[in-house]
Amino acid sequence: MRMTDQIKPIRAGTVQSGTLVLLDVPARDLRDCMRVAARELRATETLTDEQMAEVDRVLHHHEARSSDTLDHGVAVVHDRMRSSCPPVQLLIRLATPLDLGDDDEAHLARFVWILLSEAETHPHVAVAAEFAHLMGDAAFRADAVAATTVEAIEAVYLEGRDEELHFQAHIPDELKRTGSLFGALRADIARKRPHYGADLRDGLRTKSVASILFLFFACLAPSVAFGGLLSVMTDGQIGVVEMLLSTGVCGVVYGLVSGQPLTLLGCTGPVMIFMGILYTVCERFGVPYLPTLAWVGLWTSAILLVIIAIDGCSWIRFFTRFTDDTFAALISAIFIVEAVKKLAGVWGKEGVETDTALLSMLLGVGTFFVAQNLSRFRKSPYLRRPVREFLADFGPTIAIFSMAAVAFVLDGVELETLAVPPTFGTTVERAWLVDLSATPMWARGAAAAPALLLAILLYLDQNITVRLVNSPSNQLKKGGGYHLDLSVIAVLVAVCSLFGLPWVVAATVRSLNHVRSLADATTDPVSGEDRITAVVENRVTGTLVHGMILLSLAALPVLQRVPMSVLFGLFLFMGVASMRGNQFFERARLWFMDPTLYPPTYYLRAVPRRSVHVYTAIQAACLAVLWAVKASPAGIVFPLFIALLVPVRMGMERIFLPEHLALLDAEGEPDEEAYRELE
Repeated sequence: MRMTDQIKPIRAGTVQSGTLVLLDVPARDLRDCMRVAARELRATETLTDEQMAEVDRVLHHHEARSSDTLDHGVAVVHDRMRSSCPPVQLLIRLATPLDLGDDDEAHLARFVWILLSEAETHPHVAVAAEFAHLMGDAAFRADAVAATTVEAIEAVYLEGRDEELHFQAHIPDELKRTGSLFGALRADIARKRPHYGADLRDGLRTKSVASILFLFFACLAPSVAFGGLLSVMTDGQIGVVEMLLSTGVCGVVYGLVSGQPLTLLGCTGPVMIFMGILYTVCERFGVPYLPTLAWVGLWTSAILLVIIAIDGCSWIRFFTRFTDDTFAALISAIFIVEAVKKLAGVWGKEGVETDTALLSMLLGVGTFFVAQNLSRFRKSPYLRRPVREFLADFGPTIAIFSMAAVAFVLDGVELETLAVPPTFGTTVERAWLVDLSATPMWARGAAAAPALLLAILLYLDQNITVRLVNSPSNQLKKGGGYHLDLSVIAVLVAVCSLFGLPWVVAATVRSLNHVRSLADATTDPVSGEDRITAVVENRVTGTLVHGMILLSLAALPVLQRVPMSVLFGLFLFMGVASMRGNQFFERARLWFMDPTLYPPTYYLRAVPRRSVHVYTAIQAACLAVLWAVKASPAGIVFPLFIALLVPVRMGMERIFLPEHLALLDAEGEPDEEAYRELE
């Protein structure tokens, strides 16, 4: 007699949704689960003999097969029945975790959902998907495993779902308020201290070398470009040397002491615009620029420290995936559009020869295609795996050096190169330390007004970028430290202000590319998208990237030989690469696809297509507004419009069903993003 003939669930019952729940089933394998499910369904006497025969057939079909395994210890068996039969839905809680044949402990199943339906998609598939998502929260998981009755486990699910819809569930420890002065900062320090030694050791590997070389150029290019633009906007008060010095020094300090060292620092477009507008204001009121800039920076630093003291970074929990994807899409679009404009604009530039324009275009496009194709070479059937891994890791670096070599060989063609000064020194030959007393007394107090706006800008830029880095889809294990990160930024803003250096903050595209350059990825068998499985979390790569930027000040003549078109090609690659994993772009692509060929992602299986398209359209409208504001003369208020994404998202609860909105806005995704349709 088989074990399943003797198995009796300790507790069983049906909840309001019609789900048959079996608790603490001591199954040894999936075959036991299928046979227990069939026996308990037959005992309910809700199906005819003919219908039960069809259920038996489908369940027997799965006995020797694997299930569609979701993340967080939840397995799903989802199949389509041939004959007319009401939808069947069971939730089985196993007495002990079930090994589905994977050596990875993360794939052990504690719960098994069985979803059978005559239709292609089970009407309650959203419930299973949301349950699996909620199991990612330690508190929910503990309650679900400890529930002693069927009614209790239903209550746990309903409570968890309601909290999820109101932005209260799945709050990581680093975003929880402590209620004490600087409590969250102290908690961040205590949380990150045990990982410090491992953060240094883990960075000593080949993948780190590839990341450092790639990100060095990826961070150097915008630093030089923004430095040149800032020099024009401030009449030479701040230039390329100051930008490189600020990026290098601040990045090294941040990499060594921050809570999330995978974040890379740099001057961002909104910050640069703010500094340019501040110069215009100083000229209008007849006050010296650099001393006034210093007072604005000191006030900003003080405001940020007050925010940290009251655990203010916890407010970022109100920003959901809707906000994250919209913000990241904007930054990706900026990189792509600017790169294309620079590469295409050379054709209409006065005084530029045809051969110069053609070679510039070829170098830029060549850099993009070499980096793009080599970065995907890991999935190629050619060469051995170690070689493929090397080419994929070093793809962007190989692209830069190969295209720069082409430019060097064709040195007879004049090309625009990096605009850096030949020697180290301040742009206007001033003393490095700013004279704070040069600002009139009234201006010192008035500097608090623009400082408040700058504090909002830095707060949003920093925390949204760190939130994107810490996204569950990146599979980070060591956690972050939002308050520790912002406190480092606050101190660095004050120091930079005293020396007349530009302010730097977490840079979104550079940081996301840093994470991806250190990631191991696998291809989803259904959607074809790359999914990150692990990341080399360390302090070595970010510190050395910024250290090399600092050392580049000693090699300014060498940098003058790097073609700008190569860096624009790198910009294009970074913008396209940062689109990966952004669900907004995945959903926007559906507008141009044949509906019969839609990928069976978890939200398309559970949410009506019209709702998916409306959600994407709202997000696209928000993106368009952000773009318009950024490009307008009122670009300085850009951070306020980012903050307005939160009430927009909250207002969407009125036009979407709660379970649909929860799935579309879910932070995490199942490892197997789709429930595979088993024939």
